[in-house]
Amino acid sequence: MARWEPGARERLVVAAVDLFTEQGYDETTVAQIAERAGVTRSTFFRHFADKREVLVAGQETLSRLLAEGIAEAPAGAGPLDAVAAGLTRASTEMGPANRDLGPRLKAAVAASAELQERDALKSVSMAAAMTTALVTRGVPDPTAHLAAELGVLAFKRGYAAWSEGGAAAGDDLGRHALAALDELRAASASLG
Repeated sequence: MARWEPGARERLVVAAVDLFTEQGYDETTVAQIAERAGVTRSTFFRHFADKREVLVAGQETLSRLLAEGIAEAPAGAGPLDAVAAGLTRASTEMGPANRDLGPRLKAAVAASAELQERDALKSVSMAAAMTTALVTRGVPDPTAHLAAELGVLAFKRGYAAWSEGGAAAGDDLGRHALAALDELRAASASLG
């Protein structure tokens, strides 16, 4: 097995998502994931504690990028404009591999209650990171929580549109996430 080849983590993620989709989460073993990725079981465990953790690969990085973008927003930016800066910052790190994985990951999560629970925790973590970044900017707590939740929803809606759409030249996640945020901003204004 090619343990020393670069990209083992990424190959493990792709292998796991593919196997979860093909045969189901419960029926997939760590040994099968490692074999499909061309690595050993010990290499799998150097990257992930268990097969559930594959789903949240990159979660910490995503939350950090969202928070950094919010922190780097111009001083006078309102809460949703700061969230837009966070979405833009996080989107710059998402490439074709992330796009291609989206529909398969969605199918794998939809087929497993355990993965749905883990995915919900991922959303909570993203919202917490954005809330903290907004509060640090001086945004009042309830407003920060609401803006962060809208940011999570915009990211998810934007990611779905981006990953399920055709791969047009110049099409990036940021455009879709910001469009989703604008839709949510308009929808929240109509609440009265």
